[in-house]
Amino acid sequence: MSCILNIETSTNVCSVALSQDGVCLYEDVNMEGPSHAQVLAGYVKDAVSFADSHAIPIDAIAISKGPGSYTGLRIGVSEAKGVAYGRDAKLLSVPTLKLLTVPILLGHEELPEDALLCPMIDARRMEVYCALYDRALNEVVQTQALVIDSDSFKDYLDKQPIYFMGNGADKCVETIQHPNAHFIKNIVPRAKNMIPLAEMAMAKEQFEDVAYFEPFYLKEFVATKSKKLL
Repeated sequence: MSCILNIETSTNVCSVALSQDGVCLYEDVNMEGPSHAQVLAGYVKDAVSFADSHAIPIDAIAISKGPGSYTGLRIGVSEAKGVAYGRDAKLLSVPTLKLLTVPILLGHEELPEDALLCPMIDARRMEVYCALYDRALNEVVQTQALVIDSDSFKDYLDKQPIYFMGNGADKCVETIQHPNAHFIKNIVPRAKNMIPLAEMAMAKEQFEDVAYFEPFYLKEFVATKSKKLL
């Protein structure tokens, strides 16, 4: 049996969840941020204390690796690496955009078989960090920084439905107006939704190097008009 401490700090939401064999045992969430520097260490301490008080050894620390807020990611990764090193635990990383799709896949059984999922994280103005996945979470369009316009994803929308979610999608409702575009509100990255992805990484032994792991900031990407990419 594996116990994983999950940490998510990629946006204004700060959350920590403790899971065992895919079941969430403990969770702390703050949606009033950004306040990661003030609350994260306390959340982690409480989750670790819960595990220790129940004699549950923590096998791995999972971190939401980005893209997202530079400061939030840096704080979260630093905390995760510190706990992993201090407790001799494995370090796992979960792509933040893929994490955003989890509540959709688990809570919307009515999704068409050919539906695509487009998680979006707000960057600035009409720029978002986004990717495109099928229902099996295969990457259809890789993670990128994109300036959204009325033609964004048109080639895909003309063929099949796309479900947009995340705080980046909220600002695109008026811009992407297509019959096959569906927007799901109130989806934020949360540590408890990392659990199935972290369990999968654990099972596949996809461990990160505690000393050298860095967040996925997406700094090397340049925002480009979507019609040139999609």
